[in-house]
Amino acid sequence: MTLIPLTRIEASARKQNAIRNAVRAIENAPRGGRVATLDDTDALTALLADPRISDPIYSLPKPVTRDRISTFICNHLQEQQRGEGVLLIAKDGDEAAANYKDIQFWPEWSACELGGAIRVDLQGGHAGERGATASFEWLFIDIGVDLICETAAVDNIRTAKLLTRIGFQHKGNIDSELPGGGTRPSQYWEMTRADWTAAGQ
Repeated sequence: MTLIPLTRIEASARKQNAIRNAVRAIENAPRGGRVATLDDTDALTALLADPRISDPIYSLPKPVTRDRISTFICNHLQEQQRGEGVLLIAKDGDEAAANYKDIQFWPEWSACELGGAIRVDLQGGHAGERGATASFEWLFIDIGVDLICETAAVDNIRTAKLLTRIGFQHKGNIDSELPGGGTRPSQYWEMTRADWTAAGQ
């Protein structure tokens, strides 16, 4: 297992507290997302039961079941209370889950990792890129992190191209820890707030 983020610059106590407080205060996120609660268990389970969504994502419990997703949501609610993580969900007009975002924070490094997925029938037309760009801006500007790191399966060409277009720097491959034990080879990228600003995002 490779611990992330790879780049580690210790944040001041003031910076760490500001990030934790910002994470605790999250209710909504860009493009219609909100904090997932146990009331969203069925909708999130239905979204993640599609292997086209869940199979490439190492951080999800496998196999996807209602009980596992309920625990997944509870764990994130506890993480949010500590200022260390948040699980967001967006629904469409039929109350089906349109997408989800899973964000892990390391306040001590002023860093985070953003994961998630869009329902298959809503993919395309650069929807993923627009959503990701809005989320990255929100994390840098509103939450206040200085580094965002991203991982993806080594054969996930779509995500690799998206992150490269946005301006993330590929740092090589790492071994990501799976929730059920074991590891998975992953591609790894980073972007700093300074790089984001310099790119005119």
